[in-house]
Amino acid sequence: MTKYRIAPAHPGVYLKELLDELKISQYRLAQDLGVPAMRISHLVHGKRPVTAELALRLGRYFGQSPRYWMNLQSRYDMDIAEDSLSEQVAREVHPLTVVV
Repeated sequence: MTKYRIAPAHPGVYLKELLDELKISQYRLAQDLGVPAMRISHLVHGKRPVTAELALRLGRYFGQSPRYWMNLQSRYDMDIAEDSLSEQVAREVHPLTVVV
């Protein structure tokens, strides 16, 4: 049986879907959030992470918890780390053995 892995989804993917669904341009979002338009563009294209500040702004704008956006970023970061480092970590890190 072959295992298929789904590529981690950057938070920008979710933001783009939300913008498309609500018919809001990236430029308008940037203006409404008070951030440079390039910040939103980079986020939507997966070139920039969601920061705590941006999570606060997005959360307020969309009426969501800022933690939603931070959790998306955290999940993405962990998925990327697991994909690229889990085998190396398994080889290099020896679990603690407690002797009773």
